[in-house]
Amino acid sequence: MPPIPGSGLAKGLAVTLRTMTKRSHTAQYPDVQPELPPRSRGVIGLFEENCTVCMLCARECPDWCIYIDSHKETVPAAAPGGRERSRNVLDRFAIDFSLCMYCGICIEVCPFDALFWSPEFEYAETDILELTHERDKLREWMWTVPAPPALDPAAEEPKEVAAARKAVEKAEAAAAAAAAAAAAAAAEPTTTEPADGPAADSTPEADA
Repeated sequence: MPPIPGSGLAKGLAVTLRTMTKRSHTAQYPDVQPELPPRSRGVIGLFEENCTVCMLCARECPDWCIYIDSHKETVPAAAPGGRERSRNVLDRFAIDFSLCMYCGICIEVCPFDALFWSPEFEYAETDILELTHERDKLREWMWTVPAPPALDPAAEEPKEVAAARKAVEKAEAAAAAAAAAAAAAAAEPTTTEPADGPAADSTPEADA
């Protein structure tokens, strides 16, 4: 059926008439903070304990706004005769938010969960140079990161959780089996063998 001429105009006028009868709502910011969605992209927080200086975030950043400096330290052997190891130590982690386009690629590619989105957005500066935030400031924003949403009850168990649960169940089963074996061994009666000594009966040749 072909559309009725003028139906689009009538629908548009109906929307206009509906909104004309409603009062407009003004958000009283900054006196009243806005209710942001849980996945808002405000600022990036750094959990530096998880950072291994793999440089993936800096290499994948399309704006090259992440600056990382590090040095290597030698870790002594954990056991005598072991081999010394070297590890990277983070010296600087900075993000220039005047260049950042909030694409989230750095958070997606981080293999150790060191970067997170925070809904904080009130960090405007009068000087553009102040928009380069060092790791101390990024660490402060880490405490404003909201907790992850609860898993769907029908969702599959994460592989990491399943592996940890199976390891715990295996250890508990082994401990229970060892305890049962020890209890069974303790319940068995103990038998004593006669002590070695002279024979009770003697032969005539021996008596002679």
